[in-house]
Amino acid sequence: MNRNEAFALYKQMLLIRRFEERCAQLYVEGKIGGFLHLYIGQEAVGVGAMSLLRPDDYIITSYRDHGYALARGTDPRPLLAELCGKVSGISRAKGGSMHFYDVPRGNFGGDGIVGGHLPVAAGIGYSIRLRKTDQVVLCFFGDGAVNEGAFHEALNVSALWDLPVVYIIENNRYGMGTSLDRASSVKDLYQRGSAYGIPRRDVNGMDLVAVRTVLGEAIDLARKEKRPTLIEAETYRYRGHSMSDPGKYRRKEEVEEMMKSDPVLVWGRRLVEQERFTREDLEAADKEILARMDDAVAYVERSPGPTVETLYEDVYVRSPYIHAKSADKDPAWRAAEREDRVPEVFPPFDYAAWQKAQAETAAAAPAPEPAAEPPAAALAEGGAAPAPAAAADAKGGKPEVDRRRPAPTTPGRQAPMDSAGNLIGAPAGTQKVGK
Repeated sequence: MNRNEAFALYKQMLLIRRFEERCAQLYVEGKIGGFLHLYIGQEAVGVGAMSLLRPDDYIITSYRDHGYALARGTDPRPLLAELCGKVSGISRAKGGSMHFYDVPRGNFGGDGIVGGHLPVAAGIGYSIRLRKTDQVVLCFFGDGAVNEGAFHEALNVSALWDLPVVYIIENNRYGMGTSLDRASSVKDLYQRGSAYGIPRRDVNGMDLVAVRTVLGEAIDLARKEKRPTLIEAETYRYRGHSMSDPGKYRRKEEVEEMMKSDPVLVWGRRLVEQERFTREDLEAADKEILARMDDAVAYVERSPGPTVETLYEDVYVRSPYIHAKSADKDPAWRAAEREDRVPEVFPPFDYAAWQKAQAETAAAAPAPEPAAEPPAAALAEGGAAPAPAAAADAKGGKPEVDRRRPAPTTPGRQAPMDSAGNLIGAPAGTQKVGK
């Protein structure tokens, strides 16, 4: 890859990191409900894999699916809207965090059932064989899925029928709160492919170059020879299994040690040391991505929630084989469309236009009112005016904390929450995540 491609991959990983951090903040604020599984720490796997695909290839994932959608090119606005339950969401507020679908980009979404999507991946691979095309399928899942029956069934039929599917285990060491050492008698998970006679490899999932090298070979094999491969990418998640998981089953020292291999920081360091980029270039990219997330939040706030009528949409696709007289009694059939719904197409984010709009808004805003001065009598007695935060505490409230942006903003830091689920920079006693 050239230096521009290397920088584009950095920006993709950073976009995923900032998107997930913003999701964590919105979840704490009560704007995202349900389950929320973050991809923080595993970005090199998703970005490295997506960078090797053609537009007509397919992906299917588990419930930790935000990063793949972003790396595949889906705009963050409908993704964030989906998480916040808005009708403008990528799945029209019917999928939530675990079910991002973008069929025009070949994304057949996340699956909330552990291992449940592996047979579907095999089915997509079988359709490729029937159509005699040279497309491939990437199927992502966690280490917790390798003990499911669907894993073995999918690998067996893929090997038996020579299906062009690359199965990617993202081994982040924990299936929910259970470590791999306590769950699998075989520690090298990629070796399970030997039972079905398929090629198998392991790779450092924190190393973007290594991921691209190994997956490039597997994708090439699937495209040219219609052969499946099992890849184990050894990676790590810096947050709990989901936002309700405080992560007490692992030591703080373990998380801190793994953060030294943070793929965003490591790749950024490489750009500076080997590709002649500067720290200012990385900071500028970060500012643009943070602005893009601000724009996405503003889009979500403008978007309406779903109406009652949307309950009946997307249940059926109209078919000439259904008897219309009986079907028309069903409101879901009446709301059905003949074709699958296609997500809205968004124009690319224009950072310069966003900056101009922000400047115009700031210029048009009224000047802030001066702070009220304390009574002269109080000052005459030698007292000092209370700070705003102290005044808030005196009234029984809490000082305001700006949770819009992670702090600090250096890529890869544990912000806005630490491994125990505490808000970084928040006042003592702030509510823990998921409590």
